[in-house]
Amino acid sequence: MRKWGIFLALLMLFSFMLPGAQASNHNGFDHKTRFKTGLEQLLSHEMKVLKGKKVGLITNPTGVDRNLNSIVDVLYNHPDVELKALYGPEHGVRGSAQAGEYVEFYNDPKTGLPVYSLYGATKKPTPEMLEGIDVLVFDIQDVGTRFYTYIYTMAYAMEAAKENDIPFVVLDRPNPLGGKEVEGPVLDPAYSSFVGLYPIPLKHGMTVGELAKLFNKEFDIDADLKVVEMKGWKRSWSYEDSGLQWVLPSPNMPTKDTALVYPGSALIEGTNVSEGRGTTKPFELIGAPFINGDQLAEKLNKEALPGVTFRAASFTPASSKHAGKLSHGVEIHVKDERLFQPVLTGITLVKSIHDLYPNEFEFRAEDSRGISFFDLLAGNGWVREYIETGRTVDEIVSRYNQELEDFKDLRKKYLLY
Repeated sequence: MRKWGIFLALLMLFSFMLPGAQASNHNGFDHKTRFKTGLEQLLSHEMKVLKGKKVGLITNPTGVDRNLNSIVDVLYNHPDVELKALYGPEHGVRGSAQAGEYVEFYNDPKTGLPVYSLYGATKKPTPEMLEGIDVLVFDIQDVGTRFYTYIYTMAYAMEAAKENDIPFVVLDRPNPLGGKEVEGPVLDPAYSSFVGLYPIPLKHGMTVGELAKLFNKEFDIDADLKVVEMKGWKRSWSYEDSGLQWVLPSPNMPTKDTALVYPGSALIEGTNVSEGRGTTKPFELIGAPFINGDQLAEKLNKEALPGVTFRAASFTPASSKHAGKLSHGVEIHVKDERLFQPVLTGITLVKSIHDLYPNEFEFRAEDSRGISFFDLLAGNGWVREYIETGRTVDEIVSRYNQELEDFKDLRKKYLLY
């Protein structure tokens, strides 16, 4: 018997050492058998909300199941679903349009379904676009940042659904930045735009389903809303913990690392400095022809910002700002995403470039209202004013941290996980 005991112990040890034996993540959670996205929950438990109905679908390339099959194809071929029309946000249903590019009506080449653009002549579905539709479904991966436009496509579509007496279904997905931390200024409604429609902070810490519930209740949309919740998602998770593959939500969001820095480094879009569009590392590479990369990296590293370091880098953007011109600056390297504060990092980056190169650095021009695109991204006019008048980063952070407390209280009512 003792020999059998030793044999079984050795067998268990050997099996534990086999590749794939430790399939669970650091939380002891089996991705494959336990965690499910809203789409997977819909297909396995919630198909009654679509059965026998004419369905309109708002999606893009991120609307996929665990095997990377598009929700367009999954629903089009489902025996209980009559998929009638597709609606595309910025970049289109198949992700073929660049940032800001006007998208026309067309027919999906794979299914032949009509594709109505929500980033063309209108950002809100018209009654004509919704004719014959019994239910609208939204399935798009968000990136956890206020100025990413997909969440406002969702909000406008919810308004249209309410106005046309159509139920609205959101298939929830993980926030790739996690769901615990919030950071940055809360938008001033005077600066409302399609890159910031409602008063939420830059890093909001909510899923699209949670945002849909908040928008619906707090901003008087009052749609007939159903959120198909995920199963097993934890707010403390990184995106990797979900076990999902990363699919580009937009052409300049190639990796999860891009999403991680985006809430702060995208503020550079409101200046004459390149945010790395036209390179292989948008929002991680920051620079301009007038910057000394070593000087900027040294200044930023002296700030000892949590969870991040900066490396001097040179690059030549193939498109967008400074296209074809050798630019110098830094690459942002996140060392510990649990400690990393993207908004603090982004504001420090903008202020450092402003202070080092006052004769060359510029915020984008103001419009007729005196509002710069930087202000729309920041969600207010005072961050730019503080930078221009020599106020410190600590003063900026102290001011927006006061605004965050009320949002944190509001947010608690809509958290699903």
